[in-house]
Amino acid sequence: MSLNGPIILIDDDHDDLFLVQSILIELQIANPLHFCQNGQLALDYLWNTKEKPLLILCDMNMPIMNGLELRQHINASPYLRNKSIPFIFLSTAYDIRLINEAYQSNIQGFYKKEHSYEELKRSLEIIIQYWKSCLHPNNILEKL
Repeated sequence: MSLNGPIILIDDDHDDLFLVQSILIELQIANPLHFCQNGQLALDYLWNTKEKPLLILCDMNMPIMNGLELRQHINASPYLRNKSIPFIFLSTAYDIRLINEAYQSNIQGFYKKEHSYEELKRSLEIIIQYWKSCLHPNNILEKL
């Protein structure tokens, strides 16, 4: 995790991509946004990138590989697990079973995709500011 690293958005909905992009611009978040349409594309990116992403925002339900399957792949790989990228679900799909299953996979947060622009903006601002201010093994040198 790098304070200036990309934010990875994993979602199959292009409208959500547009909303997140618009909000990041409005919040003046300088981190680049890297978009993957499903978990498999995100997994390929994580295996091959030299970048140190700030965080992962992942939808739950996607074709090819869903969010829980992606998280299981990350947890199963010492290489990917050691990247210590904060993993946050941002999804319209939620119920107590899904939330419990998600947290059992050691995620760092689960947020409901808000229906209003302002509510989604508030959630994203909270998430990003938290991780930018949090001490983390991969950003401690940036904070000194």
